[in-house]
Amino acid sequence: MSISLKKGNRFNLTKNEKGLDKIMVGLGWDMVPGNNLDLDASVFMINGSGKLPADEYFVFFNNLKSPDNSVEHTGDNRTGKGDGDDEMILAHLSKISPQVEEMVFVASIHNAEVLRHHFGMLQNAYIRIVDIDTQREIVRFNLDENYSGITDMEFGRLKKTNGEWHFIAAGEGSKIGLQGYVDLYA
Repeated sequence: MSISLKKGNRFNLTKNEKGLDKIMVGLGWDMVPGNNLDLDASVFMINGSGKLPADEYFVFFNNLKSPDNSVEHTGDNRTGKGDGDDEMILAHLSKISPQVEEMVFVASIHNAEVLRHHFGMLQNAYIRIVDIDTQREIVRFNLDENYSGITDMEFGRLKKTNGEWHFIAAGEGSKIGLQGYVDLYA
């Protein structure tokens, strides 16, 4: 049975899921009827200083694999149509470079400013972690606040503390755009 988290909750994957190594981080959402927008998932693999060790540790639709081959974005879903995860990021925890201490999972709306799109045009947004080997959902965080006016979202983080991976449900919206996140972590 999956654990449902609230904003700010933390879950120790290493301690609670013995032997967990290959995970799928799924992000999903539905459009409020009458809306159509392109949401893009990204992951920033950052070091202890809160920065990317190299530009290639920013994994997104134009850079689908991390340089250590531990993280892979499965590709851009431009419509969000259909059931289940709209964008997925695969991670092999034991292969993640030791210099990476945290992974920040962000979704941004493509051309949000120009098209006046925002997260209020979405519903049923979530992030979840699935054990690839068993196909079992381990943890889920549903974004259930009103995010009208917000153009991008930090859905969650995986943070390595004392050799253990913890998932943190973030739900932190902003209006800085994808470039704003790049500027923050580069």
